[in-house]
Amino acid sequence: MLQSEQIDQIADRVERLLVRYEELQRTNDLLNARLEAALQERDALQSRLNAARGRVEALLDKLPSDTAPKDPA
Repeated sequence: MLQSEQIDQIADRVERLLVRYEELQRTNDLLNARLEAALQERDALQSRLNAARGRVEALLDKLPSDTAPKDPA
């Protein structure tokens, strides 16, 4: 009887471990999907930032330079 109870306890623990493993697998899959979405968003934002930086640089290049001396009067 003692051996049968031990086997039942071990079987219950294995069953609980399998359920927990499946839960963790689903959670991991969801987290990986969120990470991938965040990485794509980051890449898109970096691209937009670089484009905006390029536009600002182009506008700054169009500004006249202040190399001419100013009139002291």
